[in-house]
Amino acid sequence: MPRLIVFNKPFGVICQFTGDGGKPTLKDFIALPRVYPAGRLDTDSEGLLLLTDDGTLQTRIADPRHRLEKGYWAQVEGVASEAALEALRRGVELNDGPTLPATARAIEAPAGLWERDPPIRVRKSIPTAWLEIGLREGRNRQVRRMTAAVGLPTLRLVRFRVGPWELEGLQPGSWREAEATLAPIARTKA
Repeated sequence: MPRLIVFNKPFGVICQFTGDGGKPTLKDFIALPRVYPAGRLDTDSEGLLLLTDDGTLQTRIADPRHRLEKGYWAQVEGVASEAALEALRRGVELNDGPTLPATARAIEAPAGLWERDPPIRVRKSIPTAWLEIGLREGRNRQVRRMTAAVGLPTLRLVRFRVGPWELEGLQPGSWREAEATLAPIARTKA
């Protein structure tokens, strides 16, 4: 049976088990043999990271061809207009091409969200807002680049869901084992 770890990666942690000693890595939190990240999460992003010992499951989770939706909470600088949200929903043009359409909506600050250490920068003259964004792609820093493209720079980014797995109250730096099953891949005729 494949092993699957649901980990709440803190801000500033490098998403690998080795490092140069300057920043914390996954080995500072998870002392399990032969589990590896299924995808990545930027050092300056927080939240759900899945790790597994099964290469097939790792590919199903991480490979964008499988279109497994990932959910994010983004605290952005500015006020989210309906036009900005609609642009995210349609997909935006980035320097590496257009993105797929995303789900995007304005939300209140997520209930039970922990304080970030260190806190985000706050400018009294510029409001902030929270967005919930769902993507089925996995480009480098994609949420940050998409929100910037619509005039809403991301200040804080928390991934709370990957496919059927969620953080569900898991505190930063903590992990738990989860059931490692996904529905079979739907095959389409060519």
